[in-house]
Amino acid sequence: MIDLAKIDLIAGNGGDGAVAFRREKFEPTGGPAGGDGGNGGDIYIKATKDLSTLEEFKYKTKYKAENGQNGMNKKRYGKKGQDLYLKVPVGTIIKEASSEKAIVDLNKDGMKILIAKGGKGGKGNVHFSTSTRQAPRFAQKGKEGQTISIIMELKILADVGLVGLPNVGKSTLISVISQARPKIANYHFTTLDPNLGVVKIDQGKSFVVADIPGLIEGASQGIGLGHDFLKHIERCRILIHLVDISAIEGRDPLEDFELINDELALYNKALKEKTQIVALNKVDLDFNDNASKFIEKYKDKYQIFRISAATTSGIKDLIDYVATTLSKLEEVQYESKEVIDENFLEEYYSKKEEFDLNYTYEDGIYVAYGKRIDKLIEKVNLEDYDSRLFFETTLRNMGVFDKFKEMGIEEGDTVAIGDLVFDYYE
Repeated sequence: MIDLAKIDLIAGNGGDGAVAFRREKFEPTGGPAGGDGGNGGDIYIKATKDLSTLEEFKYKTKYKAENGQNGMNKKRYGKKGQDLYLKVPVGTIIKEASSEKAIVDLNKDGMKILIAKGGKGGKGNVHFSTSTRQAPRFAQKGKEGQTISIIMELKILADVGLVGLPNVGKSTLISVISQARPKIANYHFTTLDPNLGVVKIDQGKSFVVADIPGLIEGASQGIGLGHDFLKHIERCRILIHLVDISAIEGRDPLEDFELINDELALYNKALKEKTQIVALNKVDLDFNDNASKFIEKYKDKYQIFRISAATTSGIKDLIDYVATTLSKLEEVQYESKEVIDENFLEEYYSKKEEFDLNYTYEDGIYVAYGKRIDKLIEKVNLEDYDSRLFFETTLRNMGVFDKFKEMGIEEGDTVAIGDLVFDYYE
């Protein structure tokens, strides 16, 4: 089961605005007619109950939405880039990769998030006509789409979680009560992935059971595959704690029971408060009547059932009680360890839109830089004469040359702005 994936997302770039002019029969002077570029495609992530794994993202790790189409003549707009929808299982948490901050918890079927927005299309030259510039030969470039690297972490949403030490019979039990067919054998850590099974009670009623692979001492600190398994237990509404009461492997069932509960509490305190039903398995092999000792000690705290997954003894009573308990609980009853930062995306992208201007004087060159200038450079074609004039006028309106004057610039001095280097003249 693939429950963790890291991918890179690139929203579509906006299309470039067009430089075009009318060529009509009784209008010899023509006029600007370049249309705007289309916006780039957005990227959404959507939760669906039809998926149960992140396997699709195991091999493909980069996803890009479609770019917007460039503008065209006759004031025709470019087509918007197609949006990209990525589907993930319900229960998937999305994190920004470098900070590992949780962005959203997609815990409901159909829930979606706009994770990367496409770039805005550039304006065509029709927008830059003025009384003194009636035939502008430049247009805006399309803006780049947003980019982000994310981690997707799946935490199974199941009604019931089966917990217990390895080899206590969880795989056998889930195969008996559902159509799940896990690998079963008499050795530790048979199950290396959570198994899901649907338990049908009667017509139209059922619940989902997750066989959480065997836990061991130190699992809460990541020993063995502890963290990989424990995260799935958080989402379960109730737990069935399976105990090998036969002690045929020489272990103490009471100590085993306390060990697992301690590990659950160390990982997440809320797990200790979660409704827990105890199933004493392998009662057919309990020759020392360990079940009576166990029940005597814990009868006031837990609902306890004697069962045998191998012979199905006591299974029906257990399932009936689980179904009744679930019907009395709210639909969602879990407390995730993750802290969701709902404002993260807005802040993440806004950092790339800073408008501060910076000035330096280096090796006889006056330099201006900053996001505001970068955004301006994105919009113009510096190889075109008219476009450079527009660029220079905009810089003057921004106060760039006034700042250079304060720094002592004189005619003939060299200026560097972006990739453009030129001599300064009034």
